[in-house]
Amino acid sequence: MSTTDTAPREAPPTGIPRLTMRGIVKRFPGTLACDHAELTVRPGETHCLLGENGAGKSTLMKILSGSYQPDEGEILVDGEPVRITNPQAGLAAGIAVIYQELDLIPDLTVAQNLLLGRTPSYGPLVRGRRRAELARAAVERVGGDFPVTAKVRELPIAAQQLTAIAKALTSDARIIVMDEPSATLGENDLRKVLDLIRSLTAEGRSVIYISHRMDEVMEIGDRATVLRDGRTVAVRDIADTTADQLVAAMIGEARELVRTTHRPRPEGPPLLEIGRVHREGLIDVRDIDVRAGEIVGLAGLGGAGRTTLLKALFGDASATVSARLEGRDLALRSPASAVRAGIALVPESRKEQGLMLGLSVGRNAGITTLGTPPWLAPRRTGRRRATGVLADLGVRHASSEQLVGQLSGGNQQKVVLAKWITRGGVRVLLLDEPTRGLDVGAKADLYRQVRRLADDGVAVLLASSELNELTANADRVWVLHEGRNVACFDPRTTAENDIAHAVITGTTPGAPDTSDPGATA
Repeated sequence: MSTTDTAPREAPPTGIPRLTMRGIVKRFPGTLACDHAELTVRPGETHCLLGENGAGKSTLMKILSGSYQPDEGEILVDGEPVRITNPQAGLAAGIAVIYQELDLIPDLTVAQNLLLGRTPSYGPLVRGRRRAELARAAVERVGGDFPVTAKVRELPIAAQQLTAIAKALTSDARIIVMDEPSATLGENDLRKVLDLIRSLTAEGRSVIYISHRMDEVMEIGDRATVLRDGRTVAVRDIADTTADQLVAAMIGEARELVRTTHRPRPEGPPLLEIGRVHREGLIDVRDIDVRAGEIVGLAGLGGAGRTTLLKALFGDASATVSARLEGRDLALRSPASAVRAGIALVPESRKEQGLMLGLSVGRNAGITTLGTPPWLAPRRTGRRRATGVLADLGVRHASSEQLVGQLSGGNQQKVVLAKWITRGGVRVLLLDEPTRGLDVGAKADLYRQVRRLADDGVAVLLASSELNELTANADRVWVLHEGRNVACFDPRTTAENDIAHAVITGTTPGAPDTSDPGATA
């Protein structure tokens, strides 16, 4: 293989793939992540890369970007062998990767992030005005309307995702990898991204699109490669393939995308009563209750207030909270006070808020039971307390000493849930987008565990952008719109389209007066 250089390349001759990955093997201790995996991408196509969590998708893309080195195999770009030794070499080869866990520097501005390493300058002096112009052009192209002078950490997650996409465009990449780009986007922003992908492929660029949302795959994809257990098991023209066929290839058997369950409806008095959660101009939610053993869904568009509501109930948001647990007033001054009251939160961002990536699986899973900082506790403590829970959740890991950051997204999410199960004593479980980025199998595993906790008497508040998951798993679904709860539905008797209408518009045909927040449609 020849070393990649930075010279611009012409379009490949007709019939030569833009990208070829052959016989890619990558081993980690106790794991064969890629087992002679194959991927071929044509110029100007959107190629979907599919597979369950742990199937090898992220590892294959990290090899393509230069973050990992393969143990075996070769990579060709426009028919020429390349050796991508690091991410800089990947960029020089015309490859840009937008990771699901965004590769941005939170304390830098949007403009600084977009042109990091390529800042226009006069000698040592930065051309700030020119940098801002280039950054604004890139942000506008992806449909963003946020200032490029804002620090990334100040932006909502959807705007951060658009910033990451804009960053890839500034590199003039010919192969753009998008890893779960829609996971943090609302419908409007998603439409912008899909339109952008169409314009990029019309220019002859190639897009590798990783998603677990089959409706997106069927809409935007030209072809799909399916990985399972590190191997390439199928390559399909999407126009000639159904979503169910792709799912069957992913999991090795025919299975519904979402399987509805019919749990007995919980009865009895409310365990959790939310009188009001209020923050001026942001959220005003009133009169939501959850019984012991009940799963109550929270539906809404991005920015509707679901995350703020859950964080406020966990003592982690500056909002006024009036709530009662088992008939007693709650004083939610901090997450520690919420945990002492028996409230647990699985947050929206597992890597930033749910896990300590530099610690082991065992220590993360046992962290809530330790009376000392986890890095000071004996290694056997977390492992002993969490081993059975990890096995019960089906966490795929080489050992309890493996770093949690090395696990797939689905297995990391299971570890976040495991730390609360290991602790015990949870009365209320708050779940914020718990299946974001998970494959159908991992979703089914997670919801199975959530239902098991509910069956044991835990009250569950479940926020999700996936309406079909809410209607399949929740006993009731509250719709939040622009910071207010506007209607409550019984998913067993209400058409999903009616709930979707309320999510988008804040109203529903024939619904009771929403001035009474406790009314049920």
